[in-house]
Amino acid sequence: MAVPIVMPKFGQMTEESTIVEWFKKEGDPVVKGDLLFAVETDKSVMEVESFEEGTLIKIAVKPGTSVPVQSIVGFLGTPGEPIPEVPKPAAAPKPAAAAPAIAPAAKQKVAAAPSPSALAVATIATPPAQFRISPRAQALARESVIDPTRIKGSGPEGRVVEKDVKAYLAAKGYGRLRVSPSAKRLAAKEQLDLLSIPTKDGRIGVVDVERAAAEKPVPMTKIRQIIAERLSHSVVTAPHYYVTVEADMTELVAYRAALKKAGTIFSLTDFIAFAVVLTLKEFPQFNSATDGQTTRWKSRVHLGLAVSVDQGLMVPVVWNADELTMTEFSTLSKALIEKARAGKLSPDEMNGSTFTISNMGMLDVENFTGIINPGEAAILAVSSVIDKPVARDGAVVIRSIMKMTLSSDHRLIDGASAARFMNAIKTRLEDLETWKPLT
Repeated sequence: MAVPIVMPKFGQMTEESTIVEWFKKEGDPVVKGDLLFAVETDKSVMEVESFEEGTLIKIAVKPGTSVPVQSIVGFLGTPGEPIPEVPKPAAAPKPAAAAPAIAPAAKQKVAAAPSPSALAVATIATPPAQFRISPRAQALARESVIDPTRIKGSGPEGRVVEKDVKAYLAAKGYGRLRVSPSAKRLAAKEQLDLLSIPTKDGRIGVVDVERAAAEKPVPMTKIRQIIAERLSHSVVTAPHYYVTVEADMTELVAYRAALKKAGTIFSLTDFIAFAVVLTLKEFPQFNSATDGQTTRWKSRVHLGLAVSVDQGLMVPVVWNADELTMTEFSTLSKALIEKARAGKLSPDEMNGSTFTISNMGMLDVENFTGIINPGEAAILAVSSVIDKPVARDGAVVIRSIMKMTLSSDHRLIDGASAARFMNAIKTRLEDLETWKPLT
């Protein structure tokens, strides 16, 4: 009996995932532990391995297709045995607003166990609609270098037939186009529809095709789509306002250098993040969230540290940061950041943040603002430490100055509270007596 392969669920907030590639072809033998396919979620790309043995007799979900978790994506079995009809999976429910825990492509292995419940649900669903086209119509569309999926079919069950393609070409004025053979070949290679290439005089040359190829829309990755969706939602639903302070980091930079010389290594991020943790315990409203009707108070500080990688942003989370010593915090945060950059974070290590820090200090940035992660009340944007002339005791001196900007949700936090919160962080960073017992 054919055994269904289902889309695993990666973390509590994951409702759908996209198959990136299959590592096996239909007809390939599969043993336990073999990698079957790679999946892109809103947080990472993971490799899924098999719990079962057999032959991959059906690939039901092609690469690039997004389906809800627990959907059937293929079948294992014996060559030649009947393959159950694969129904259209139910639409994934919209996830509730939560901390985005945005991550790039991180490859991990997850076992794809068959799910009886998924099979039971799937058998009552409606089969998916399919694009149908006759061989002659397909050949004409290919010869004309056009996208036949744009054509409404007049054949049985909406099938596109040759006369539909001819009518479409005539209606679009295809016969008036003058396309050089080399341009036509290039358009076919680039998978461009000739009718979508702008032309003023009806002539399409290689330059026109190259320009169209350069401007061809590229689908956003699942990760970038999630970033766009969640942060757009945050900007629209949470009224942002901003408070900026400058911290004089001169003494702390010198103190950190002395510690390093003595063999104790902390980064500036360690000091900044730990100052935030201490301040969040003093100002609990910044460690909470609101939906506009209620406030959700968080009893623990789970600190998110935004990390930029090639595919986007990743936010590893230091859980229970308020219960850690500074040394423990430094060790754990460094390990998480290294895993983030190596693409090895698990979903659990990217979930549950209550407050986020975005530090661009290493990028020579004087000032910037952040967008609040959904499910949080604020985000702190930390800029570079820059040597500047400042007035001290009636004289102009050079000091190491760092700007920090807090983005707050005005539904929950007012300006005076934000100012006090920021100045509390500033005071801690500028007071060495804060750090001596902690380091």
